[in-house]
Amino acid sequence: MNCKKIILVLIACAIFGASQAQHNIPPFKSGERVVFVGNSITHGGYYHSFIWLYYMTRFPEMPISIMNAGVGGDTAGDIKERLEDDIFSKNPTYMTMTFGMNDVGYYDFYKDDAQEIAERQIKKSFDHYQTIEKRMQDATEVTKVIIGGSPYDETSKIESDIFPTKNAALLKVNDFLQASAKENNWGFVDFARPMMEIDRREQKKDSLFNLEGGDRIHPDNDGHMVMAYIFLKAQGLAGKKVAEIAIDAKAENINVAENCKISNLKADGKGISFNYKAKALPYPVDSIVRGWGSKKSQKDALKLIPFTKEFNQELLKVDGLANGMYQLNIDGQLIEKFSSSDLAKGVNMAELTNTPQYRQATEIMLLNENRIEIERRFRDYAWMQFSFLQGKDLLFANNQEALDTISANWDDAFVRGNFGIYQQAQYPEIRQVWQDEIDLIVKTIYSINKPVDRKIELIKVQ
Repeated sequence: MNCKKIILVLIACAIFGASQAQHNIPPFKSGERVVFVGNSITHGGYYHSFIWLYYMTRFPEMPISIMNAGVGGDTAGDIKERLEDDIFSKNPTYMTMTFGMNDVGYYDFYKDDAQEIAERQIKKSFDHYQTIEKRMQDATEVTKVIIGGSPYDETSKIESDIFPTKNAALLKVNDFLQASAKENNWGFVDFARPMMEIDRREQKKDSLFNLEGGDRIHPDNDGHMVMAYIFLKAQGLAGKKVAEIAIDAKAENINVAENCKISNLKADGKGISFNYKAKALPYPVDSIVRGWGSKKSQKDALKLIPFTKEFNQELLKVDGLANGMYQLNIDGQLIEKFSSSDLAKGVNMAELTNTPQYRQATEIMLLNENRIEIERRFRDYAWMQFSFLQGKDLLFANNQEALDTISANWDDAFVRGNFGIYQQAQYPEIRQVWQDEIDLIVKTIYSINKPVDRKIELIKVQ
């Protein structure tokens, strides 16, 4: 793409607004190999894992693979240098690309000529991206999606340094990525502006709020869930229910059985019972704070976005019951008590974390968490290879010279911090053990994620 076209598209974006350019992106297909390319927000983050968890539970008969290809500290220039050995070597059928946070710099924003420096950094990033863009254009068999990365927070009142106008520079990188997507007819998803809108809305109630964590850069678990929500929504998946059941108890009639099968319906004056086999599981939302330095959980995002309403509906609606309270049993287990009026309106079983189907989904969530923790070892190893050893002409050397070079640079906190994993991962047998463990976890997930026949009873409470 030439600079003139970039300028024209950026003007169009400014006139019509970024939201107009964000458009639906293809959902994943069975067997898809999806690679998420990015910097530390991808390297150490959860958004791609949360996305895969949605597919694991919502489409249990459609196995896919999602791979983390983030490296902490990366710019467009760094990504360019690892395109073949770390990205296309994974044989993607679908890839996403994002960068920018490191491209525009940090402490330069305190200088008097900060704006001129930022413009030079943006141009440098764009120049490197042109090589990436050409390689992506050549990969005609791969579905491409560009992600406008998460924002830099300058508005929260938390006690943390602020790099003034950094976010404006970051948005300009997102804009040329958006322009590239439009020019190439690739998908585009903007994380920045929707997250900024949430920040501003919530900061009116709590000046310390942000989605970008204590350093204003790395989203906390709630921020990653917001990013996953934005991505899934762009894939056109909002509104797809886990299942919906609507029964007329008085007429013993099944009015709705969406994404599920209902059989053996029986009704009497004391309630109803039936067999229920869904085609999907509810999405299990983690309430545990995970990750170094994190303060919020995935569940905290549900207060910020309509994920439950749009993506996690397992509805049970029963009309025609005698007035009173009813006990919901699933597979003989007491789940909750509801009034006949509540049941007539409909209850969302996906919000009941003690149902057998939710517990089944929770096991998948925990297995997926184990998977991503192992996968991060590979990303730490990738950091040592591509961010350090490659520049010393020691890419994948994994020999004594590499170890000596690491020792000679021990004052570098990032080299020191990644050495523990590198020390293990330098041995191919250890890497293979890790990969075997990941493969076993994924195989297990796709063997236990199939919904089973459940016995549902609504029994009138005396």
